[in-house]
Amino acid sequence: MADAPPAAPSLPSDWSALPALPYVAPRQATPQVSAFVAGEIAAGRCVAQRPADGHYVLRVDVATLVGADGTIHRVVPHAIACPTIEQYAAGLVTGFARGNIALHPGMTDSWYRTTIVFDWRG
Repeated sequence: MADAPPAAPSLPSDWSALPALPYVAPRQATPQVSAFVAGEIAAGRCVAQRPADGHYVLRVDVATLVGADGTIHRVVPHAIACPTIEQYAAGLVTGFARGNIALHPGMTDSWYRTTIVFDWRG
């Protein structure tokens, strides 16, 4: 009987304890990327408090399960009451991380965190 592969680690409930996603080259949301989020807010599909100065900043925390070989196995956005933006952030992290994870000896399948920051004037 073949050995079963080890089970993936469970996502911890306290994301603040997760180490930062080890990008080789850090990425950030561009104005074009933030434009999608601005459109969702402007269309009323998602709610964000309108800042007095008109400068919006929306942060989405994302947990990512990375394999020992740097493969992205799972991406989970933190709920912000807007599924379209949550999934958009998860997709961005997947793209940002693909082929961009710093590997180190002894690395195992592990959860990491990152935050996507959308920034625009409304």
